[in-house]
Amino acid sequence: MAKRPYLLIAAGGTGGHMFPAQALAEAMVAKGWRVRLSTDARGARFAGGFPVQVERSVVSSGTFARGGILARLWVPFQIAGGVIVAIGRCIWDKPSVVVGFGGYPSLPALVAAWVLRLPCMIHEQNGVLGRVNQIFAPRVAKVACGTWPTPLPPGVAGEPVGNPVRQAVLDRATAPYMAPGDYPMSVLVIGGSQGARVLSDMVPAALAALPATIKPFLRVAHQARAEDQDRVVAAYDAADIKAEIAPFFADIPRRLAEAQLVISRAGASSVADISVIGRPAILIPFAAAAGDHQTANARGLVEGQAAVLCAEAGLDAAHLSAEIAAILSDPERAERMAALAHAQGRPDATIRLAALVVALAGPNT
Repeated sequence: MAKRPYLLIAAGGTGGHMFPAQALAEAMVAKGWRVRLSTDARGARFAGGFPVQVERSVVSSGTFARGGILARLWVPFQIAGGVIVAIGRCIWDKPSVVVGFGGYPSLPALVAAWVLRLPCMIHEQNGVLGRVNQIFAPRVAKVACGTWPTPLPPGVAGEPVGNPVRQAVLDRATAPYMAPGDYPMSVLVIGGSQGARVLSDMVPAALAALPATIKPFLRVAHQARAEDQDRVVAAYDAADIKAEIAPFFADIPRRLAEAQLVISRAGASSVADISVIGRPAILIPFAAAAGDHQTANARGLVEGQAAVLCAEAGLDAAHLSAEIAAILSDPERAERMAALAHAQGRPDATIRLAALVVALAGPNT
């Protein structure tokens, strides 16, 4: 019996890296491949949706983006330890292909693949290369891009495949959009896997300021950080707005499909999900994102008139309220935005990425 081809996926840090990795894992398991996920303890928290067949390796890693001086000084040693373990595992159990999705937890497996000259590629979700992918873009066989165009180092060619979305999102891709009207309207507020304080600061006040022709019909689902949750609940209660508040929603695809309007950060996975399902959106890019990559992520939907961009700098509740009202009070515009968003969706992104993996593995797999 022929040995099954083996894919090692390296990802971690946030849902933005893990959700596309999950989509690829689902596709490759369906093709009969053996799949292993290499991540760190933080990334493992987002791995609950991966197929049960996917093996897991938790490696030592770290990030220079958080912590004090001592914590940052310790990061190279954490990464070095993870690299040594990853090299040993890859020698013992050689992958057919290694795919990195960014984030510092992907470093150990990518270094191991480079040292051992294993077939390797990366997928960049954002419109600007992340730090780890900047390092490896010139050193891998393929650079798959989720947002196009993505500036790349000289001599590096990108493959514009789009951002893979989970099967649960694809299952909702044909859900019809119900335009806003004088009936319960769902507003979904999502800030990425880590939540967003600015949304907790601004959105309840913006919704509270909506005219009486809109406000009584609102049904809000708001993802808020645990430390912000009590004040967000209080703000909605004070405004007499029905709202569900939680640090994380496990059923985002269903909520997206039911939403009349999405208010969101512009993380690559969020933009991809909004596009594939096709919903009007107000996007508020994270101002401190490296290279302002969230603004780059939002560009396609905004230029295509499927979303409104509200820069975080200088944003106030009055301006946000006016943008919300302009969409929810204009059913024709909302319906047009939904259709334009759906037209930009890349539901075939996983298929395209999986095809690159198979081609990289070669004809003997």
